[in-house]
Amino acid sequence: MKARPLLLLLLLLVTVPASAHVGSPDVYADAQAGPYHLSIVIRPPLVIPGVADIEVRSQSADVQRITVTPVPLTGEGSKHPPVPDAMQQPSNDRSYYTGHLWIMTTGSWQVRFAVSGSHGEHTVSIPLPAAAMATRKMQSSLGTFLAVLGFLLVIGMIGIVGAAAREAKLPPGAAPPSVNRRAARIAMTVATVVLVAGVLLGNVWWNSEAASYSEYIYKPLQMNASLLASNTLHLELHDPGWFSQRRLDDFIPDHDHLMHLYVIRWPQMDTVFHLHPQAADNGQFNLALPDMPAGAYRLYADIVHKNGFPETIVGSITVPAIHGTPLSGDDAAGEGTPVSAAQTSGVNPVFRLPDGYTMVWKSPGKLIAKAPQTFQFDLLDKSARPAADEALYMGMLGHAAFVKTDGSVFAHIHPNGSMAMAALMMANPQSPMQHATQADNMPGMDMPADKLPASVSFPYGFPSAGRYRIFVQMKHGGTVETGIFDAEVAPAAN
Repeated sequence: MKARPLLLLLLLLVTVPASAHVGSPDVYADAQAGPYHLSIVIRPPLVIPGVADIEVRSQSADVQRITVTPVPLTGEGSKHPPVPDAMQQPSNDRSYYTGHLWIMTTGSWQVRFAVSGSHGEHTVSIPLPAAAMATRKMQSSLGTFLAVLGFLLVIGMIGIVGAAAREAKLPPGAAPPSVNRRAARIAMTVATVVLVAGVLLGNVWWNSEAASYSEYIYKPLQMNASLLASNTLHLELHDPGWFSQRRLDDFIPDHDHLMHLYVIRWPQMDTVFHLHPQAADNGQFNLALPDMPAGAYRLYADIVHKNGFPETIVGSITVPAIHGTPLSGDDAAGEGTPVSAAQTSGVNPVFRLPDGYTMVWKSPGKLIAKAPQTFQFDLLDKSARPAADEALYMGMLGHAAFVKTDGSVFAHIHPNGSMAMAALMMANPQSPMQHATQADNMPGMDMPADKLPASVSFPYGFPSAGRYRIFVQMKHGGTVETGIFDAEVAPAAN
């Protein structure tokens, strides 16, 4: 892509970022750089090239300095990182750091954090998918201001040309003869034609540049869903054209599955499935459905390309009541009350599970858009004690999906954060910290490997105000539990 400084500068004001999630572009991470525990937020750039904003809160008191470096996740560029930038401490809060990084091209990146302190220097990398998603019209106030300014410049230029033709060669104070006045009128007419033509041609150029840039706007994969014989869900992916390197046959496993599919009955949001279709052909997946009540369902399919770029593909399907195959393996389901019947404000912190267990959202507090928070959920047994038989669910203490009730937000979150775990492991191939238990990396955690906590935490921040439903999965013994919680999120503080 050729450099187009003016176009990129204006688009920077009006463009929305792309994300692997739906409507939730910011990256939230709970990470370990050696012994240093970091809470990280990366807000991706609005355009490419563009600037990513980074916030870090150190949970370790002995951190003295943090630097950040943007590095491609894969390829030759990943071997040649640029000079790192030092993060700043903008306030008296010595645990809080901020920084800014240029992301120069579309694709899979990683932000490499180098942390220095009393235990030496250690690093951790957080993957960052980078792409611009859409453009919006210029704000009317800015457009009006630029139009008035342009009109005044054109009128002024015409006046300057007329004055030059009429009086430039006259001595000071001399009245211009009629021939000069005639020449001035001719020059002003010519200048008017030239300037108007320039404005019109400039508009054509602008539209051409905008159309050219639109080729680089992120276009998500499309998914057609259909119900085949024997209650088999068939998913067929299509590439509408966007990035020439994107393919439909380069998906890599994430938690041992090529696709993680959330199926949510809509608009009730009272039934949810976390399923794992099997690849059938290039860009095609099949799945034998379990028992499902009739209704319309929204589909959210998470995949990761081999370069580490994650995508969430959205689809829908309407099905009759299905008597299917029993859930097995990592597939899970949950049922709750319709979202319209749930409480309309605050949160519901307790969810009763079908087998007598209980899932508790611990100390949710006030929820504010764009504010990073830690969401902790505890699993209690039938005696209201922490579950003694906690097990890993797909290698992690739990999974969560944050879904806005208007469908504008979907985010699949892990205990490590909002990144795809396959990309996180690619960014940190030498580090054992990415293995899902996190038991060896949680501050204060000291327990046998076969004794897992009956608690899981997720770092996340709601992207916008409104009402959300949160689906949380934890496992004990051979049972995968699904808790369903509602939350009301207040607007971000100005």
